[in-house]
Amino acid sequence: MNPEAFSDLATARHSVRDFRPDPVPSQVLDAILDDARQAPSWSNTRPFMVALATGERADRLRSAYIAEFDATLPFQHKEPGAMARLVLSGKAPDGDYRTWAPYPAELLPHSQAVGGQLYAHMGIARDDREARDAATRRNCEAFGAPVIGFVLIHKGLMPFAALDAGIMLQTLFLSAKAHGVDSCPLGVLATWRRPFDAEFEAPADYRLITGFALGYASDAPVNDFRAERRPVRLVPTHS
Repeated sequence: MNPEAFSDLATARHSVRDFRPDPVPSQVLDAILDDARQAPSWSNTRPFMVALATGERADRLRSAYIAEFDATLPFQHKEPGAMARLVLSGKAPDGDYRTWAPYPAELLPHSQAVGGQLYAHMGIARDDREARDAATRRNCEAFGAPVIGFVLIHKGLMPFAALDAGIMLQTLFLSAKAHGVDSCPLGVLATWRRPFDAEFEAPADYRLITGFALGYASDAPVNDFRAERRPVRLVPTHS
């Protein structure tokens, strides 16, 4: 492979937010997973696992995640006592990691900027709560993707397990694109364990860190959106 070909592949891969229902052939998924195993790992420990759902299982997960998301809307809207009611009803987020934790002040503006740009691209006004909720809910549907994936990491090798999982997932995404399959990370799916645990039997030491979607992009205008990619920052040297 020449440098230009790799650069083209890395640039072509982007987060797709509306998928066609066409299934991804099993042999293509196998090839993508085979490429993903080539990612380097801490002392070759491979401290991660991947779960994949298709067909009826994926549809059940969609329904379950939408129900979990809708139950948290009063909390997301900052209604008084909303979290207490979630806890009492047994509907509080039960994920292994807090996906809704505040962002560091240094990083928050970048998240706010890309969110504003995406909503503007979709024609959603800042004060249109209903439309914003609907757009966020689409994450829980995996944007209609035929394949819903999950990444789990071993709790005993943190933070290096998370590092290894990230390297693996980017390798998986690039392989998917090389096979004509589009992707989108779905961190919101790690907000809850209940839907995942109803469908999979994960070893006790593994923690759910993210979900992801695989499939074929539709012609929906939302897929024309591209997030700005800032340059990699270099740590300055001492003068």
